[in-house]
Amino acid sequence: MANHFNVAARLRAAGLHLLISAGIAALAAALVFGLWYPWPYRVISGGQSLFVLLISVDVVLGPLLTFTVFNLAKGWPHLRRDLAVIALLQLAGLAYGLYTVYLARPVALVFEVDRFRVVANADVLQQELPQALPEFRRLSLTGPQLLATRTAKTGDEKFKSVELALQGFDASTRPSLWQPYAQAQAAVLERARPVSALEKHYPNRTKELQAAIKTTGKTAEQLRFLPLMARKQDWVVLLDASTAQVLGFAAFDGFF
Repeated sequence: MANHFNVAARLRAAGLHLLISAGIAALAAALVFGLWYPWPYRVISGGQSLFVLLISVDVVLGPLLTFTVFNLAKGWPHLRRDLAVIALLQLAGLAYGLYTVYLARPVALVFEVDRFRVVANADVLQQELPQALPEFRRLSLTGPQLLATRTAKTGDEKFKSVELALQGFDASTRPSLWQPYAQAQAAVLERARPVSALEKHYPNRTKELQAAIKTTGKTAEQLRFLPLMARKQDWVVLLDASTAQVLGFAAFDGFF
């Protein structure tokens, strides 16, 4: 019975499996957070929580299965087959998890009327990509692309916009309405509000706001803000008051 359930051997095998799994998870994290979800999108788009959940299950499950099946009495040929099956299951789970995170990745930060919106890959009306400007026809793999939306021009376009909006496709998710952010500079500055409005609305969070301002390299007087809508949280975008350049982000609800 002791040979069939050698706890020390099982723990060593499971521990080695855990180390290997953790190394692979670290590489996956570098891909996800280094390319697909740069700061702060890993938070506001839910990528961090989704990745941690999927990877945690994958990393824990593999070593647990190894601990369960590792029995030297089986003989190495049998044991190798068991471990290979576990490895394949674990890799399949990792691949599925990464694919899920990939589909949910943010591909655009879009100025839309009076706010910014983080648009995920899964939100985009993919069938309109061929109608987009050439630079917007391929969705970003390295973090959101900064752009803006234009208004519908013709009667048919306006009717289609209303119809698609009722189906859940706002202008920011439609590639045919995307335009370079520079073309919306005047509209951004017209809609943007002074940072002093945030200071007045959140008097108990002054230190947090000052820390966010400091990261921009500007003073509060040199900044403006607009609300930022995302899948998980609403933040604000901090903008250069002269150029409308996006300089930073802060974890405040800007809809007030």
